[in-house]
Amino acid sequence: QVQLVESGGGSVQAGGSLRLSCKASKSDYNYCMGWFRQAPGKEREGVATIRWDGQVEYADSVKGRFTISRDNANDNLFLQMDDLKPEDTAMYYCAARSPTCTLHSTFGAWGQGTQVTVSS
Repeated sequence: QVQLVESGGGSVQAGGSLRLSCKASKSDYNYCMGWFRQAPGKEREGVATIRWDGQVEYADSVKGRFTISRDNANDNLFLQMDDLKPEDTAMYYCAARSPTCTLHSTFGAWGQGTQVTVSS
């Protein structure tokens, strides 16, 4: 089972940017990886996924503002978040699933999460 560790969260003002990173404990180019978030009192929701071949999927709420990418050579997953809004405030988690995935897939490997707080 791959282990995942997120980093890069923090507090920013609305309109600002953050870049989240997720380091995987082992190399497996066949993993599909994703970013999810959960705000207090709300259900966890999918933010973006990226397959091993680079195919991506985004939630409508983040399209045009967030960009998911991966560095297979170094087992890293990224989420560039621009034009952040207060409603983006949540705990963000990375996840992995083999071999493919969508925003609605069941993922077996999860990181511990990193907090993102956006103030107005």
